[in-house]
Amino acid sequence: MLNPENGPQDFEDIDLTFLDDDPAAYAAAEGFLLIGSDGWTETRQRLLEAALRAQPRPVVVGNPDIVAPREAGLSREPGYFAHRLADAAGIAPVFLGKPFAEIFMLALTKIAPRLAPERILMVGDTLHTDILGGRQMGFATALVTAHGALVGLDPAEAIRRSGIVPDFVIGSIGSTTRRA
Repeated sequence: MLNPENGPQDFEDIDLTFLDDDPAAYAAAEGFLLIGSDGWTETRQRLLEAALRAQPRPVVVGNPDIVAPREAGLSREPGYFAHRLADAAGIAPVFLGKPFAEIFMLALTKIAPRLAPERILMVGDTLHTDILGGRQMGFATALVTAHGALVGLDPAEAIRRSGIVPDFVIGSIGSTTRRA
């Protein structure tokens, strides 16, 4: 699941087929990688569900987001479609992205294998992915509010409603508030 216009150069080393509306491609696949939902349709979702019901195969979700803020509102992201697959086809997708631990473990092994988790600062603009993922790994966390998901919203209210509390809130350069 990825629009071919948005990144095939990142996958040159693997044999891949972009899923469109041809049922044969779904039947022939050894597994499925869900990365981006741009261009994904209900027809394609039904084809994928049917293919997995007929023959269960691995489903790896490289972007576990359920929704994402866009100019016109919230978009449905690969995590949303993966949860639908789990319900419709009885499969268990593997989620590789924030807030799931596997993506953080991969980063640690590549960047800082001997660094203690409490010496790492996870900086992000989303409470439910960046901050939640960092906290579950034992990292310090900093929520950025001048850019991204919380622009124009009350960060204190979002924190209160979610129950996810960052160590720091950064509104803009030079305006850091310690939370914990």
